[in-house]
Amino acid sequence: MDTTHTLTVRADIHEIPRVSGAIEETMRTAGFPDEAILDVQLAVEEAIANTIVHGFRGATGEVTVTIHVAEDMVTARVEDRAPPFDPLSLPEPNRESDLAERHIGGLGIYLMRRVVDEVTYQYVEGKNVLTLIKKKQPDRSGKSLT
Repeated sequence: MDTTHTLTVRADIHEIPRVSGAIEETMRTAGFPDEAILDVQLAVEEAIANTIVHGFRGATGEVTVTIHVAEDMVTARVEDRAPPFDPLSLPEPNRESDLAERHIGGLGIYLMRRVVDEVTYQYVEGKNVLTLIKKKQPDRSGKSLT
């Protein structure tokens, strides 16, 4: 059974827990394991925080998150009207270099890419649209957790 939940919040860091709660409720109801829920929450939280801090830069705005849960995957779509920015255009951070030599930033996007199965970006009709897909993973016995 497919389920879709859409939530629009102010571009304010304090709104992130509302979004995380909606993700948890929607995914838990669909039977997703805790690890998958935490992965999607982390990726969406990072996307929203980046939009608020780097996109809106303190200006008033809104972020819309749509969570679509299908039997075998969840799709989180994060939309905003901040200036266009493709987070996937950033190079992966050099994790081999000394901490003191590393450039600040970019680790959140790297982490986002690592915890979900697919990340895409589009700029459509004046909106940044970041889509994150997480597949329902089989348990250790190889059986699906559906």
